[in-house]
Amino acid sequence: MDLRLDGKVVMVAAASRGLGEAIARQAAAEGARVAIASSNHAAIEAAAQLLRDSTGAEVLASTVDLRQPAQITAWAAEVEQRFGRVDGLLVNAGGPPPGGFDQFDDAAWQQAFELTLMSTVRLIRAVRPLLARQGGAIVAITSSAVKEPIDALLLSNVMRAGVVGLLKSLSRTLAPERIRVNNLIPGSIHTDRIRALNSQMAQLQGVTAEQIEQAATRQIPLGRYGTPDEFARAALFLLCDAASYITGASLQVDGGTLRTLW
Repeated sequence: MDLRLDGKVVMVAAASRGLGEAIARQAAAEGARVAIASSNHAAIEAAAQLLRDSTGAEVLASTVDLRQPAQITAWAAEVEQRFGRVDGLLVNAGGPPPGGFDQFDDAAWQQAFELTLMSTVRLIRAVRPLLARQGGAIVAITSSAVKEPIDALLLSNVMRAGVVGLLKSLSRTLAPERIRVNNLIPGSIHTDRIRALNSQMAQLQGVTAEQIEQAATRQIPLGRYGTPDEFARAALFLLCDAASYITGASLQVDGGTLRTLW
């Protein structure tokens, strides 16, 4: 399939590692010019150099804390100055910590709100004018928690449900501007984030991280965790013109784990 990304500009948030890095790498390999960001300056600069060396792509690396509105606005302005356009935006941020209702005070709720929900609002607000110039796509990474709440991830359950409500609403209101808006739902994908969550859940349950992974794998019809590259290919499809008639959708990339009908 020709994804027709040559010369197009794709912004990828939280791209120094994990799913964001894999998506940026796939986009660069398909000929896109890539703007990547992370709150870790050294990590995002290293990721950018690896992308340049491995793909030859033009890469802009920025240091952005997604909890800081001014930094998001500055990133969009920097991308506009460098490339003059944006064709795709990948909304991504590290998820809130695990835990139950009694473990979180108001500050924890506010931090989760800023990191997960408001970062999505602010990224889309900042980049929308650039996308509207020629049309484009927004894809947000959420969680299987938006379909089936996860007991140990209360903050994620609540905030990501808000993100999906926002995306579905925007898929309708931004359609006249030729901006498509979709949601990508990862299952168990081998990333630092999932390994950290497994370790945290293991501590809560008094078992090993390996036991947590084994139990999760037994619930996956395809019998294994996914890879970041498998997930990235799905994201790239939704970001490119091959998905030109898809908006307002939630695509599961989970090896068949979720049982929900919608």
